[in-house]
Formats: sequence, C-alpha cells, structure tokens
Amino acid sequence: MINLRSEEEIALIKQSAQVLGRAHAEVAKLVRPGISTKELDTVAETFIRDNGGEPSFKGYNKFPASLCISVNDVVVHGIPGRYELRDGDIISIDCGVKLHGFHSDSAYTYPVGEVNAGVRKLLSRTKESLYIGLSKAVEGGNVGDIGYAVQTYAERFGYSVVRELVGHGVGKDLHEAPEVPNYGRKGQGPKLKEGMVLAIEPMINYGKKAIVQERDGWTIRTADRKPSAHFEHTVLVRKGKPEILTTFEYIEAVTANTSLMIDMNHVVTA
Repeated sequence: MINLRSEEEIALIKQSAQVLGRAHAEVAKLVRPGISTKELDTVAETFIRDNGGEPSFKGYNKFPASLCISVNDVVVHGIPGRYELRDGDIISIDCGVKLHGFHSDSAYTYPVGEVNAGVRKLLSRTKESLYIGLSKAVEGGNVGDIGYAVQTYAERFGYSVVRELVGHGVGKDLHEAPEVPNYGRKGQGPKLKEGMVLAIEPMINYGKKAIVQERDGWTIRTADRKPSAHFEHTVLVRKGKPEILTTFEYIEAVTANTSLMIDMNHVVTA
C-alpha cells in the first residue's frame, strides 16, 4: 500500500528532516584525512539522540551503526569501523532519523582532501542527477519518470546506474512502497499522487553497473572496484512542483570551500 500523508504528518517529517540535516552537518565538520569512520558514526548518533530522535538505521535488520559510511568503491551500506579516511578518498554518508514517529532519510558524498578531477565530476553529476530526478516527483506523473530522468542524465557522461538498489517510500516505516528505481521508462510504474513521500537516491558508478556484496552481509561494492557516488533527499509529491523535505543547507554551510555547489539553472534536464 502506498501511503498519502496529511499536512500534519508532513510537518512531523519536516521536523525529523531538520534534525537529520543538522546531524549530517556535524559529521561534515569532521570529514578529513585521519578520522575514522567509527568516530563519524558516534558523532551522528550522539547528536540525533541529544535532539530527541532515534537513528533510523541502527538495529534495522540488525544493522550495527547509525550511519552507512561507504568509501570509494563501496556503493552503499558500508559499516563504520576503524578505517581512517585518506587524502583522495570519497565518502558517502547515508543517515536516517526517526522523530515523533516519522522517518526522514538523506545521503551526501564528500571529497576528502585532493580528489581526482574525474571523480569530483562523478560526485557533482550524481548530485545533479538527484535534482533532475526529483523534479519529476509531481502529481500525475509516474515513478518511471523519476528513474528515466536520473538514468538518461547519468549515462550521458558514460556512468552507470545501479539496478539492484533503489529509492523508496518513507514515513512511519523507513522503507515503504513504492520502490523508486534510478532507471526506467517514462509513463511506467505507480502513478504519483500528492502526499506521497519518497526517498530518491541515485547511486551512480564511475565504471560498470555490476555490484557485489561483501561477506559481512551489508557492504555493497562495485564489481570493477571503481568509485561510486550517492546522494539522497526525502521528497514530497506535490502538484506542479515537488517539495524537498530534507536539506543539504547545513552541510553546505560548513563545507563552503569544498562542497559541490550546483547552479541548477545550468543543468540540462533529461
């Protein structure tokens, strides 16, 4: 069943999303060579709990941490641990917050120090694909419109789109219907209706689309070991124009010199 949220419920999701955005920013302040991924996870969990929320991911299907931290060729679901970030890495941080009974979910990929120019373009273009995809989250469209927009934009640059991992509805449960693939055809998939809340999350590979799962049962890597980027917003379907419920504002306030600032007026839509 696809849930349609009331304005009162949407207001609660927005409150969750504000805590989430600020938690991301606390982590963003510390992204640098030498810090361990476990330290970043601890900072996020402490901030979320101090602000009345719960980390959505911790304990979800026995996931052991509050953040999914995915470095370089890890696509998603990396488990924080002793690994210390190095100059030239990229790090995807995916986080969810439950507050007042509702979840919000977002992800951001950071360059660490001096990153290869080609890989920085992957990050920027993946972020662009997120905004291009979510622009299609309007009443009367279809879920396939979102995936088509993401896919055609990413593939324009020779990148590939992960097929096995998709976005999703989000609300009282972290993962709700419908699934939101990052590929597809216009006019296909469930009809979009005002009040649907979707986590739209392009996962774009520098190389081929194939992925593998590590023995820990969580970590997903690119099969060719080339980098992958991941950006995500929680988005509300509206008439005419979607409403982004999560925010990168706090992240980009603390990473102003290095963040992937994008002027969407110069992005050619799919």
